[in-house]
Amino acid sequence: MTQLEIRTLDLPAFVNQIHRQTIGFDNLFDQLNRTFANNKSDGNYPPHNVVKIDDTHYVIEVAVSGFSEKEVDVELKDNVLTVKGEQAEKAEVEYLHKGISTRNFVRTFPLAEHIEVRGATVKNGILSIALEKVVPEEDKPKKIQITFAK
Repeated sequence: MTQLEIRTLDLPAFVNQIHRQTIGFDNLFDQLNRTFANNKSDGNYPPHNVVKIDDTHYVIEVAVSGFSEKEVDVELKDNVLTVKGEQAEKAEVEYLHKGISTRNFVRTFPLAEHIEVRGATVKNGILSIALEKVVPEEDKPKKIQITFAK
């Protein structure tokens, strides 16, 4: 009798194996690895919005109510925007009801090519990160002139 072995596919490991076999697709595999890393996040905490202002301007809004200026950090590295919130140790408080969640978090946002961070501000407990799509001239579509032979 034949035994059937059921195994799960470790997709990140599979992608890394393929990555070693290819040349010139580094960016694609880096983006796939970031996507798999983001799947391990803590659900939807903190809540956030991604707002499209127009074709080149975007804003990421993250709820940081309860965090002070020194407890929130925004970093951009390798086209990944990371927002961290770490609250300092506070004296024990006895809550009769605690409905406002202020736990530590790390939220990452993979950014597409040519997206630049223009600034970040906090107003009314909402961290707004301004983004702009800036495509270099050499990457913009070019009109090719056609010459008709006579």
